[in-house]
Amino acid sequence: MIDIKNVTKVFKGKKKTVHAVDDVSLHIEKGEIFGIIGYSGAGKSTLIRMLNGLETLSSGDVVIGGDTINTLSKKALRKKRQKVSMIFQHFNLLWSRTVYENIRLPLEIAGVSKSEMDARVTELIHLVGLEGREHNYPSELSGGQKQRVGIARALSNHPEVLLCDEATSALDPQTTDEILDLLVKIREELDLTIVMITHEMQVIRKICDRAAVMENGKVIEVAPIIELFQNPKSSVTKRFVQDDLDDEDVDVQIKAIKESFPNSTVLKLGFVGTKANRPIVSQVIKTYDLDMNVLSGNIKQTNDASYGHLYVATEVQGETLTKIIEQFERENVSVEVIK
Repeated sequence: MIDIKNVTKVFKGKKKTVHAVDDVSLHIEKGEIFGIIGYSGAGKSTLIRMLNGLETLSSGDVVIGGDTINTLSKKALRKKRQKVSMIFQHFNLLWSRTVYENIRLPLEIAGVSKSEMDARVTELIHLVGLEGREHNYPSELSGGQKQRVGIARALSNHPEVLLCDEATSALDPQTTDEILDLLVKIREELDLTIVMITHEMQVIRKICDRAAVMENGKVIEVAPIIELFQNPKSSVTKRFVQDDLDDEDVDVQIKAIKESFPNSTVLKLGFVGTKANRPIVSQVIKTYDLDMNVLSGNIKQTNDASYGHLYVATEVQGETLTKIIEQFERENVSVEVIK
């Protein structure tokens, strides 16, 4: 559906040349919700703007639905943007227009008849849950309602691809969840391909099928979401995962345990899928009649599976510890001995 081939974007200044996007190649499947995550300055926003021609390429190609975006004429690109639509962090609504009129605007530009416009706008208002708000102005709406208008407007011309540039970062956590649920619903009902740009790992975790991690203009890791959480390879991905799982205080707890119980062993147990909901730890404790301190734990839900981990400490050593680790691993629970 989307092929990004060796794409580079270079900004040349008087004193400095910046490689905002540096030889990036990605393939995004039709119907996929694909995340691109990175900290500020990673190049993710520049990359997504090249997918619909808002930013020109220095080199490489972007191919969407068989069309090479960077070779299209201005007229052809305007036409293609009807099928590769975009929603923004700060909504980009026209404050002098009502909800109804904001959603209708792309249809007016496309020259759609009034009867078709009215039918489509009414359909979209129902889809995004804005019934009763049709005649309100943006100043009368909450942040979540403004983003719903932005989503409806982006869907007006029946796009095949929806680009989301930090679409939830201006929203509170509850509203963010509501908007993410809406995007999943839209993907399922309209068979859209969605590309999400964000610096929030919880956004990636909740709705994406796969994600790419960017740093300094480069893609440093690409994987299904559950794999990114279960086995992050880069230091940047590990930091994102750690922040999402709230592990900041674990090192302090481990240090305290080691000081009080110098012979103890700390294990990090990783659970994926249904294993996260089974009493495997209590089964091990009963089998070996041992004491175990639980230091920290967290279970999160991705778009299709549970993922979690548990830090535990035990004074068991030697052969018994080996058997305990082997039992966990037989249950497909990953075990890391924390040094």
